[in-house]
Amino acid sequence: MVELSLDVPSDLAYVGQAVELIACQCETGILSPRRLQFNLRVALAEALANAIRYGNGLDPAKLVRVRVEVASDAVRLHVADEGRGFDPQATPDPTTPDNVMREDGRGLFVMRHLVDQVTFNDRGNVVCLTLRAG
Repeated sequence: MVELSLDVPSDLAYVGQAVELIACQCETGILSPRRLQFNLRVALAEALANAIRYGNGLDPAKLVRVRVEVASDAVRLHVADEGRGFDPQATPDPTTPDNVMREDGRGLFVMRHLVDQVTFNDRGNVVCLTLRAG
């Protein structure tokens, strides 16, 4: 297994660079080109943006830590912020009539539809995105 760690400043301007750096390290043939080019990049960008904006509150004194595990069967992306955390089960469904016109609240929904598994630690400040080989 290959592991990579990256600390990302709490500034949304770094999201694109961090995603590209990590995606380049995952070009091992584990994921199909489409899953690497689209699913991994979009899901990771959402996780980083959420951690920076909501977890760390755009606080420049805080970091988002990303740990990537590339195994023979999957790629796992762990994104940890320094915030208080949240309850992912309490996140409103963005597809309901009350929420469909909102401009926010779709990041977790998008992640869940792009990767094979989304899990959180008990505190709700670390998300693990799993993309299985294929």
